[in-house]
Amino acid sequence: MITLTGLAWLLIFQSLGEVLTRLLHLRLPGPVIGLLLLVAALRLERVRAPVGAAAEVLLSHFSLLFVPVGVGVITHLDLLAQYGLRLLVVLLLSTWLGLIVTALVLRRLLRGGQGEDPAA
Repeated sequence: MITLTGLAWLLIFQSLGEVLTRLLHLRLPGPVIGLLLLVAALRLERVRAPVGAAAEVLLSHFSLLFVPVGVGVITHLDLLAQYGLRLLVVLLLSTWLGLIVTALVLRRLLRGGQGEDPAA
């Protein structure tokens, strides 16, 4: 039951993000707004415990999410042959850029949590 409650929370926040995006004509996608709201709501135990349970179930079946991607790659092998090298370069650069930004943000957050000035 707690897993279903967690899934309901996830859907509620995604829907809330969609509604806010459409009502306020925001440029961010609704799921991104919903995720930001969810991050803020995770401070509440009433939200955190069920979402954690739902996350464990979803992560245990994470490999199933790769099946549609694999099928898509197989059905579009001609595009992969044509643009494969470009795709590889873009994937590598974006992955490294994401890792670098994540490391910098984590470093700044850890410094801020130790009493140092986070603006430094």
